[in-house]
Amino acid sequence: MTILDGKKVSNDIKDEITEQVKKMKAKGERVPHLAAIIVGNDGASLTYVGSKVRACERVGFESTLVKMSSTTSEVELLDKIKELNNNPQIDGYIVQLPLPDQIDTQKVLLAVNPDKDVDGFHPTNFGKMALDMTTFIPATPFGILELLDRYGVETSGKHTVVIGRSHIVGRPMSILMGRKGFPGNSTVTLTHSHTKNITQITSQADIIISALGVPNFLKAEMVKDDVVIIDVGITRVADDTTEKGYRITGDVDFVNVSKKASYITPVPGGVGPMTIAMLLKNTLLACERHRTKA
Repeated sequence: MTILDGKKVSNDIKDEITEQVKKMKAKGERVPHLAAIIVGNDGASLTYVGSKVRACERVGFESTLVKMSSTTSEVELLDKIKELNNNPQIDGYIVQLPLPDQIDTQKVLLAVNPDKDVDGFHPTNFGKMALDMTTFIPATPFGILELLDRYGVETSGKHTVVIGRSHIVGRPMSILMGRKGFPGNSTVTLTHSHTKNITQITSQADIIISALGVPNFLKAEMVKDDVVIIDVGITRVADDTTEKGYRITGDVDFVNVSKKASYITPVPGGVGPMTIAMLLKNTLLACERHRTKA
């Protein structure tokens, strides 16, 4: 069994990006600039955005953090998005979700310039991804592809089962694993909350990508020997034995499933660190595209 070490691979990617940024500086080129908008004071969102800012500092990117109050109106947020769309110094930006109830999330995501949509959530980018065109792949699926690639996990002709159909992970993964090329060329089954006999399906899978958000959902009896497991789930579970009073748990019963798996991602330290690394990679790609256009 091989651990798919997202922490190590993400650090490798950040080191590679750092070298590219150094070369850009040496040529007198403008370095990539990533911005983030956060509305309100959600603790998890603040932590996540803070880690993005630190990641930018590490690789030599410029970064801008736009903090807006929880009472911000939809019009005010859309005005800020328009400002970032029109700022030639900013290559890419993200709008941290969730947004307060008074704001229509869909309207906001549609307002983002697709050329700066480094989260890959805009319908234009999602459509291009589905058509195998060059675009921004959502950071978490992009990170999963990179892990499979760097560890040389064979995907061609394999049966991939995706658990969960979210627009952020499940649905894009089902498209990407079925595309031509590597990683891809697998036969994909997309399962969700209405899927019947899910154990019958998962037990036939060569690769399982679980993005359900249900702790320890996938048990050892639900998988076959030598299965490849990608655990995207990340849930806080109460645990009085820890200092924080909780532990981070994935969708997979790691202790028992890992005994049958050929490859498996840990939680934490698997898919999570890859998400920020690939957000940086998307920003670098955005910068290169903007320079080419200019």
